[in-house]
Amino acid sequence: MAIMNEQQAKELLTKVLSFSKADECQCNLTGSNQGNIRYARNSVSTAGEVSDVTLAVSSSYGKKTGTATINEFDDASLEKVVKRSEELAQLAPENPEHMPLLGPFEYSSPETWSKATAEMTPAQRADKAAASINASKENGLVAAGFIDDDETFFALMNSKGMFAYNLSTGCNFTATIRSEDGTGSGWVTRDFNDASRLNTVEASNIAIKKCLGSKDAREMEPGKYTVILEPAASIGLLGNMAGAMNQRTADEGRSFMSKKPAEGEELPENAPRNRVGEKIFGDQVTLYSDPTHPEVPTAPFAGNGHAVGRTLWIDKGVVKTLPNSRYWAQKTGVPYVPTAFAGGGLFGGGVQLIMEGGDKSLEELIAGTRRGVLVTRTWYIRQVDPQTLLYTGLTRDGTFYIEDGEIKYPIKNFRFNESPIVMLNNIEELGKPIRINGSMIPPMKIRDFTFSSLSDAV
Repeated sequence: MAIMNEQQAKELLTKVLSFSKADECQCNLTGSNQGNIRYARNSVSTAGEVSDVTLAVSSSYGKKTGTATINEFDDASLEKVVKRSEELAQLAPENPEHMPLLGPFEYSSPETWSKATAEMTPAQRADKAAASINASKENGLVAAGFIDDDETFFALMNSKGMFAYNLSTGCNFTATIRSEDGTGSGWVTRDFNDASRLNTVEASNIAIKKCLGSKDAREMEPGKYTVILEPAASIGLLGNMAGAMNQRTADEGRSFMSKKPAEGEELPENAPRNRVGEKIFGDQVTLYSDPTHPEVPTAPFAGNGHAVGRTLWIDKGVVKTLPNSRYWAQKTGVPYVPTAFAGGGLFGGGVQLIMEGGDKSLEELIAGTRRGVLVTRTWYIRQVDPQTLLYTGLTRDGTFYIEDGEIKYPIKNFRFNESPIVMLNNIEELGKPIRINGSMIPPMKIRDFTFSSLSDAV
């Protein structure tokens, strides 16, 4: 059984803890049903479903911890995995940053589960893929895409009385649609908790329009331009920035959030080592996370079971909060700031980003632009300098020249060299946020965005 309800998970984990002889014990139980379909050159290439459940048991003696995993759940197997974790703990070195387990919390109840997604069938996936393929064929184009959906539960219990449970669903769609000669390319992505909201025809038509419009692209000189970044063009830069917003790396002088003394000076011993409280972004920049957001709900707890609520990271350009670990929070005497559990990733869990924006659509931002460049998406982003947060990458799948409020013609793709710090200080206007990659990001009109060279990518 890949999906356990809350009561089933609680009963199993209670049994696991009954075998524990360690000072402390924590059990993480996760299971999922996942389905997918992939197509290329207007034809389905692969499809499949995967179901699995995994139990991880962590046992601690003092500051020594061992972890063992298993996917068998008879009593003998459960006792074996607990014993194995205890044996590993006895062999492990002491962890000087070990923290004791947390006790119980009260959690909010975000709507993370959808019946339509949980009951998605192979036939429904095939129909959604066919709709995208047929739209491509009708325009004489070639489509490649991927649809995947999952129903996932996560349960956590420890010997201090904590129990946390979340059941969630997700559905993701991406499609690249190209001309037969490979000179035009369009791309689109959609993600929802509720698969009934996924309209692959509507999404594919966007990629088709970009593909048809991007043929015969003209060269434009690299330089600094006003750009309109669609959410898919900025989410990678913002996600990388969020990953660098960590209190410890800032306090240790290893990030763009580090407090820098003036040349020839040293910070006083008790002076702040990070830039919390400083205004380092433009006035329009407000960024937060909220597990109960109706468009992008997440689990209401972190990977260690700590409750997670609305967290304000940046408010009108001022840095308000940096995520940290329990150890570092205790060491520096500041509150612990967890992030919601998302199956691993930054800060021990994925980061859901919600950026406030305006009311205008992408089309309205274009209409209000005298001269500029529309960027559909960015790709292959790599860090150049962690201290200035400078990144490089490429535009892809539809880059266009704007003049007098209209898209005039397609242009060849660029390599860019830009820092999200600079980018977020050069905002001219923000549009209405939309969901992308589990976050809410607005289209952005940015001045002086740096394109460093041309790219042959389409």
